[in-house]
Amino acid sequence: MNKVFLIGRLTRDPELRYTDSNVPVASFSIAVNRNYTSQSGEREADFINIIVWRKQAENIKNYIKKGSQVAIDGRIQTRNYEKDGVKRYVTEVVADNVQFLDTKNSNVGGGDSVGAFNDVTPNDFSSQMPTTDVKNDPFADFGASIEINDDELPF
Repeated sequence: MNKVFLIGRLTRDPELRYTDSNVPVASFSIAVNRNYTSQSGEREADFINIIVWRKQAENIKNYIKKGSQVAIDGRIQTRNYEKDGVKRYVTEVVADNVQFLDTKNSNVGGGDSVGAFNDVTPNDFSSQMPTTDVKNDPFADFGASIEINDDELPF
């Protein structure tokens, strides 16, 4: 099984290219913190190359940038090529799914993950929320009750 889950921040803006058959592909790298600190007390990070294909690649280019936090779900892929007579090896993550963990503008002004909502209080929404009368049975219009035998339950 080859499955990878990562959460990190982009170390550079994504690069979007198109293959010869006009399929979009984006590449970027993320910094993923390690769970421990070094002997000097500093937290270290790994820098991991990510590849994303098709429509998701175009979304990556349009909506995230250096410093954005993302969650990656994908697989590890290795490949090699030859350059100047030297064989080179590349290990990267091919993302099946990329979740944006902060908004496009949240990195402006110090990387506040709440972004534009940092001045909003719960009272600002109270006048807009619909109310529901809980005195009435919300399931009354669904007909007669249903009898369920314990043998019918899957657990």
